[in-house]
Amino acid sequence: MTMTKKLMRLCLPQLACAAILAAASIPAPETAVQLDPAQTKVEFTLGDILHTVHGTFALERGEMRWNPVTGQASGELVVNAASGSSGNNMRDHRMSAHVLESKLFPEIVFRPDRIEGKLEPAGASQVQLHGIFLIHGASHEITVPLVVQASPEGYAATAHFSVPYVKWGMKSPSTLFLRVNDTVQITVHTIIHRTT
Repeated sequence: MTMTKKLMRLCLPQLACAAILAAASIPAPETAVQLDPAQTKVEFTLGDILHTVHGTFALERGEMRWNPVTGQASGELVVNAASGSSGNNMRDHRMSAHVLESKLFPEIVFRPDRIEGKLEPAGASQVQLHGIFLIHGASHEITVPLVVQASPEGYAATAHFSVPYVKWGMKSPSTLFLRVNDTVQITVHTIIHRTT
């Protein structure tokens, strides 16, 4: 066996270890995306004794970054608290002024911190988006289930979660003759564009 071959046999394990360590030290590339406000619908559903109220809020902006290996995420999704619309001006004014108090707390914000589950690069995925939900001046830890459809351009995503607004310190709009649920259901449909 030649000297060169002997050196190769001796050094090969060390070279392999060095290559593995070097690969492990390279941070995984983050994925950055933006939500399209024009193609985002934030729907709310609130039941009472006689009927169910449906309405929408407007997304002001939304961006997010995450590491596909660790699942760590960051970003901010911001909804205009005064934009709630249910088709009844009096009811919408009461919701904005007395329940959400939107003059004092003009934004409803979700700040993601991690994605649980695998987000497939193509096709459908079901993941959990964990983060902090800020509403009415208080922060709440929540996990939002997401159904995501990936494409070369980005993602179409649907989220559904509950907001126990009375438990979280907001006033109930219930009156002597009107009884509404203490929890509102939120559904978000959005188109998400990749930026990196």
